[in-house]
Amino acid sequence: MNDDKFMRMAIEESKKGDWPYGAVLVKDGVVVAKAFNTTTQDRDATAHAEMNLIRKASHIISEAPSLKGYTLYTSSESCPMCTGAEIWSRVSRVVYGASIQQLIEIGQSQIDTPAQAIIKTGFVKVELKGGVLADEALDVFKHWKPHTNSNSSS
Repeated sequence: MNDDKFMRMAIEESKKGDWPYGAVLVKDGVVVAKAFNTTTQDRDATAHAEMNLIRKASHIISEAPSLKGYTLYTSSESCPMCTGAEIWSRVSRVVYGASIQQLIEIGQSQIDTPAQAIIKTGFVKVELKGGVLADEALDVFKHWKPHTNSNSSS
């Protein structure tokens, strides 16, 4: 697994959106899709990077809505909504950078429920790995200046 490589891509995506969250979907070492947060631009509270990625994947992957065999990289730990979508889409593996707790510690508003708490109640097994390049992901938050991007995802 080249988790650092794909996490760096997710972190780069995080710099493009309304808020610093980015995600990349990978299968067999190949990037299938990338996305970032567009909640402000789209006026849609569900337009998190992971949700945008899953929506995008559903249009380009013949197996969709099942993402079995895919790894979703996200610059920070998925919220309960996004974790639920990861379970429903049956993604096999989720790798994240900064944890929800780390985001709370630097003053970011978060639902204080770790992804693992949601995954363990799910009906499919999702492998979860956290802390990959967490400092780099947190650095984007620490230097973030909110803006609106004209692109919905890349």
